[in-house]
This record gives sequence, C-alpha cells and structure tokens, in this order.
Amino acid sequence: MTTDIGTDLDVGLIEKYLQTLPEKALNLGVRVLLAAVLFAVGLWITKLLRKIMKRSLEKAAVETGAVQFVDSCLKVVLWALLILFIGAWMGVDAASIMAMIGSLGLTIGLALQGSLSNFAGGVLIMTTKPFKVGDYIIEDNHKNEGFVHEISIFYTRLTTIENKTVVIPNGVLANSSLTNVSHMRELRLNMKIGISYQADIQKAKEIILQIFNEETEVKKKKEMLVFVDDFAESSVILGFRCWISAKEYWKTRWDILEKIKTRFDQEGIMIPYNQLDVHLIDNSSDK
Repeated sequence: MTTDIGTDLDVGLIEKYLQTLPEKALNLGVRVLLAAVLFAVGLWITKLLRKIMKRSLEKAAVETGAVQFVDSCLKVVLWALLILFIGAWMGVDAASIMAMIGSLGLTIGLALQGSLSNFAGGVLIMTTKPFKVGDYIIEDNHKNEGFVHEISIFYTRLTTIENKTVVIPNGVLANSSLTNVSHMRELRLNMKIGISYQADIQKAKEIILQIFNEETEVKKKKEMLVFVDDFAESSVILGFRCWISAKEYWKTRWDILEKIKTRFDQEGIMIPYNQLDVHLIDNSSDK
C-alpha cells in the first residue's frame, strides 16, 4: 500500500513538472532574449561613453597615447560592469558574481602574469613618457623600429617605413632600453663617403657643402662640416655632418646621398669600389 502511494506521488510530481515546463522554458527564453537586448544596448552605451571620453580628453589637449591607453582601460571596466549588471538582472546573486570574478581573476592573473606585466608596463610608459604617438623609436633588444601608431592597455603598435605593423608588449618596452629618434626636433646627419685617391678633395668638399646649402631642411645656422675622416685601402674617406629637421630626416638623407652621387659623376669625382693595385718589378736587367 505504501509503495503505491509513493509511486502515485512521484508520477504526480513528474506530471506537474511537465505541465509547467513549457511555461518555464518560455520565461527562460524571454529572459535570455531580453538579456541579449540589454547586452546590445550596453555595448552601444559603452561605445558612446568611450566616444565622449575621447572627445573630452582631446579637447583638453591630452596626448594621443594617453587617450588610447585610458580608452583601453575604460573599455575593460565597462565590459565588466555590463556583465555584472546582466548577471544580476538574470537573478544571479551579486555576491556570488563577485566571488566568481575574484576567483577567476586570481586564476587568470596566475596564468597571464605576462599580460599583467604588460599592463604595468603600459602604466609606466604613460607615467614616464619615454615616447608618444608619432615618435620614431627603435627597441634596442630586438631592433624593432617604426613610428608609434597606438599605445593600448597591453601592447604598443609601431608602423614601419614599409607600412608594416609591429606589435610590441608594453612590458618589453618598459623593461628594456630604446632609442627615440624623433624626440628632438632636429637631428644631426653624420655620414661618410669614399672618393678616389686621384680625386680633387677640395672640390668634393665644396660640392657637398653646396648640396647642404640647397636643401631646405638643412639648418643653415647650425654646424655644417665636411672633412677628411680616414685613408682607406682604396679611397679617401670624407665625413660630413649637418643638422636637419627630425620630421624630414629620412627624405633629406636620401636626397643628399642621391645629389652627392649625381654631382660627383658630373664633376668626374669617382667613388671607388674595393680594388687591388698590383705592381710588377722587372728584374731581368740584373741578370
């Protein structure tokens, strides 16, 4: 008798559950759909807040790199708040969400120690400002170089002269030496060129000085020197120095080299390649 009552009770519970299942499924589906709508609206609000923040910082004349870094941090914070809000709306206990985030944060932190060091490196870059967006830098360890395009929360992106993108972790840039080529407004061009031993040294020096005076980006009020730097095996090495605008450094350098080669050819001043002179001594008269 007892067994029949227990069986009838179980069947009744199952029937009741099955009867309410469609309603529960519908309610769950509606909540999931509303959560998706809230998520989409949250993304729109996130983009709007980021855009307002960017405009405010740009009006305040904040450096582009700092704007990019703050934008990356704000994006992460807004995403976290959006997930917390949707989770709470779905009925998940806020304390449980915080505990879960805390445990996940600890686990992810241990697994992504490099990323945390990159974040710390980004903060250090923003604080010490060894470079800014638009500067041309050379990372000395791996010799990566290019114009700084973006400073984000974890990485800095460079654009090379060949228009390639180089992504360098902020931790690497913060913990290694680097060369900021365009930190100063003016750079000194310091180069050498070899001419033949038979060439007119004074004439070659005058040609290079004339080219300096013709170039608009060469600073005429600063030092312009052309001098004999060394005597090599096959050539006399002329050194030349001048100061040029940092923004036009490469273009001016290439123009000067091209003009030197063209003028030397016109004036008959040879730029020799490596050569070996062999002198034969005739000893036949001693016999």
